[in-house]
Amino acid sequence: MKSLLSIFFIVISALSIKAQRPATTNYDEAKVPVYTLPEVLKTGSGKAIKSAKAWEKLRRPEVLELFAENIYGPIPKDFDEIKFSLKNEDRNSMNGKAHLKEVLIEVFRNHKRIAINLTLFIPNNAKSPSPAFLLINNRGKENTDPTRLVKSEFWPAEVLIESGYAIAAIHVSDMAPDDKNEFMNGVLQLYPEQLNANNGMRAIAAWGWGASRVMDYFETDPQIDAKRVAITGHSRGGKASLWAAANDQRFALCISNCSGNTGAALARRQFGERVKVINTTFPHWFNTNYKKYNDHEELLPVDQHMLISLIAPRPVYATNASEDLWADPKGTFLSLKNAENVYGLYGKKSKLPEVAPGLNTPITEPPLAYHNREGKHDLRVYDWKQFIRFADNYYRKK
Repeated sequence: MKSLLSIFFIVISALSIKAQRPATTNYDEAKVPVYTLPEVLKTGSGKAIKSAKAWEKLRRPEVLELFAENIYGPIPKDFDEIKFSLKNEDRNSMNGKAHLKEVLIEVFRNHKRIAINLTLFIPNNAKSPSPAFLLINNRGKENTDPTRLVKSEFWPAEVLIESGYAIAAIHVSDMAPDDKNEFMNGVLQLYPEQLNANNGMRAIAAWGWGASRVMDYFETDPQIDAKRVAITGHSRGGKASLWAAANDQRFALCISNCSGNTGAALARRQFGERVKVINTTFPHWFNTNYKKYNDHEELLPVDQHMLISLIAPRPVYATNASEDLWADPKGTFLSLKNAENVYGLYGKKSKLPEVAPGLNTPITEPPLAYHNREGKHDLRVYDWKQFIRFADNYYRKK
């Protein structure tokens, strides 16, 4: 019954997404307008940035503020108290291969409380604290079933455990329900001032905030290597993973799967989903100021190559799928390519080719990685196996 329900919700979701896509959507490269990207290595006053020190002191804070002000809203760092408690534990999960922990994270501010439910599996054969992947789950909770009665390609926990990684997940509904009428019933209860501000945090930033609270927990768990945590997300979760990593430098790696518009893809290409469509369909994801750029992507003071640049020198992996032109595969690859100069300031040489690799030809060498998988808009075992290779490559060479 659970499997049938899962299939039903996936089909309904796919039909809903398809219905949201205008018939006039541009899928023709010939119709991409001529555009000029904002210069990531030049300050607002025109000063050229030529060193990592200058980037971190002058330009990076400026770019971070531009994204917060015009698109995502900030991710607040203040709260009164945070508590961690173990709700459930199974030291012999997955036939003895994993240690399951279901952790309750409670955060308090101004006499209000929210709760985040963390599902975490840790390899039992680990001889030292385990590196971890954390998924911001935007699909049904059954995809990250702690009992493993339901197993999903979206979160193939057994594959990660076999590869020596801890695997964790939180669900977006705990931080901000993914509904324009309900999104404020979560993190924003702690920060009502954000809800009242045109540049305030909305759902995407709230999901990123929740990921940072999981990092707070990881720093207390001796079984987890908190310095080797990859933040991961698919689609809208991939947008949140990028913003979370830009704001919280404790994340060692960032993986953004099929994140498209206002994720890893360049907005100025106006290919696939555009800013007006995403702001109209999902008005609760980004701040009110972002609506000013509906049909006017060329006026944005930033573009998504600058978001990837904010994560430097930490590695970033972005992906696409061949049947998901909505998420603009070429624009995603170009976003990574246009972040290379910032990584270069740190002596990090990109291994990306000059043109996007063919289907199912992953580039998994850090600092900037990419693949375009054959198939639909989804997160699959194939993707996860490349993410594991990416993490292996980075940790082995670090």
